[in-house]
Amino acid sequence: MKKLLLAGAAVSLLSIAGPTFAADMPVKYWAAPVPVFSWTSCFMGAHIGGAWAQDSFTDPVALVQNSILGTVTTGVTTVGVSSTGLIIGGQMGCDYQFGYSPWVLGAEGAVSGANLRGNTNFVLPLGGPGDIATLTTKTDFLPSATARFGYALGNWLFYARAGGAWAGNKYSITGTFVPTATAFGFEAADNRFGWTAGAGVEWAFAQVWSARLEYDYLDLGRRSALLSDAINGFSGVMSANQSIQTVKLGVSFHMWAGQ
Repeated sequence: MKKLLLAGAAVSLLSIAGPTFAADMPVKYWAAPVPVFSWTSCFMGAHIGGAWAQDSFTDPVALVQNSILGTVTTGVTTVGVSSTGLIIGGQMGCDYQFGYSPWVLGAEGAVSGANLRGNTNFVLPLGGPGDIATLTTKTDFLPSATARFGYALGNWLFYARAGGAWAGNKYSITGTFVPTATAFGFEAADNRFGWTAGAGVEWAFAQVWSARLEYDYLDLGRRSALLSDAINGFSGVMSANQSIQTVKLGVSFHMWAGQ
């Protein structure tokens, strides 16, 4: 009998105290995990930077002297020209991040206008004492089409890129051949194709905006160009080997990107 009375009292106490204990216990809310930034998107943007080009020309001496005197120059002469300048342009492409994996694969096309300029003097051995000519090179157009492979760490993307590249060049050789008092001005336009490879880092500083810093190396190979002298009606072939390095700072707008 006593046991039954004690059990009934305990049940009564628990029924009274239960709501009080429940009210005093902290309430735990379920929170969704913070989403990770996704690099899957298409993008377009602009860039600005600097470029350094190295050109190696063979054989400008024979071109000048043979045009004026006939085929009399022997041996091969190589003349190097270094040029520097600014580049400015735009880029567009698409990236795909493999689910929750950090790996990113994409494709990108870029076009840069450039003002690379460089010149050097070279001696004309069959001319008068100190007879020289000036070789000038200009690069004003740098398009590229590349694949991009990257590793994402949240809003940061470390990537490498490689593919095809083009360069629009202009060459000129000017001077006066003293023994015959012949002023000359050879000119040519040269559009060449080669390969490019580079690397960079990109930071998504907003849901649809990113900034990047990138280095690229372009090898445009060796090819011949036909130069014409409008003053005298001369023409001749000169070969050139070209490589270019660029450093670019850019910004891009991403469509369908972010969280």
